[in-house]
Amino acid sequence: MANLFPFEVHTPYRRFFADQIEALIITLTDGEIGVYANHSAFTAPVVTCIMRIKDRKGQWRSAFTTEGILEVKEHKTVLMADAAEWPEEIDRRRAEAAEKEAREFLAGGLLKFEAASAAASLRRAEYRLKAWELGENKGNP
Repeated sequence: MANLFPFEVHTPYRRFFADQIEALIITLTDGEIGVYANHSAFTAPVVTCIMRIKDRKGQWRSAFTTEGILEVKEHKTVLMADAAEWPEEIDRRRAEAAEKEAREFLAGGLLKFEAASAAASLRRAEYRLKAWELGENKGNP
């Protein structure tokens, strides 16, 4: 049997996930990382990405997550994110509309802070659509 460790994902609105898992793959500000049982402790910022969780049965599951903080401790790993969604929770049409709106906004003349906000909106929309597609195709890493 694989070594398991407790993993939780919390957003301001709900506890998105809580269970024993075999592995976690997530993107930090300096790149993608894999977390396994007995991983060294650290705390790091997470960027909007597709998070992949290998459950206790050895099956991979993907989810969309936004910016947040990942804390890996000896006894538990916790992600605190602004939002997290399973592919089946994503409204594809809404994500497509948000993507289109962000692209149009970026095409116009923007101030620096407006461009940064629009780029973040575009990244969220793009990753929501990727997560939705993974759910439709039952995609795993």
